[in-house]
Amino acid sequence: MADKTTPPPQVWPTLRARDARALIRFLVDAFGFVETAVYGEGDRVHHAELAWPPGGGIMLGSHRDDPDDPWALTPGTFGAYVVTDDPDGLHDRAVKAGATVVRELNDTDYGSRDFAVRDPEGNLWSFGTYRGEPVAAA
Repeated sequence: MADKTTPPPQVWPTLRARDARALIRFLVDAFGFVETAVYGEGDRVHHAELAWPPGGGIMLGSHRDDPDDPWALTPGTFGAYVVTDDPDGLHDRAVKAGATVVRELNDTDYGSRDFAVRDPEGNLWSFGTYRGEPVAAA
């Protein structure tokens, strides 16, 4: 019998935040990400992982004012598309948690139901039912 579990993510989008701990709380409360690991002291987050329950996840950490930082990402410049089976419910949850709507719920010409919001750091999050085109067999 084939294994029916979701494989662990192999691509991890990453972002930096001015207030990483607050952003983690927002992403959990507003969107339903699951906090799986957070390493750091006080307000500083060195590394955090948040899982998306249907599969996948993101990594994030606190912004560093270090010109030699090899992973220098500007807070608020991240964008992601996340697949959800319940865009209407997730839209309501996100708005209730304080997400800023940049594109209201809509039905696309390619068959998806989508919406887009900004988190408190300014990052763009688009959620919808479109799962991408299937990978062609080799």
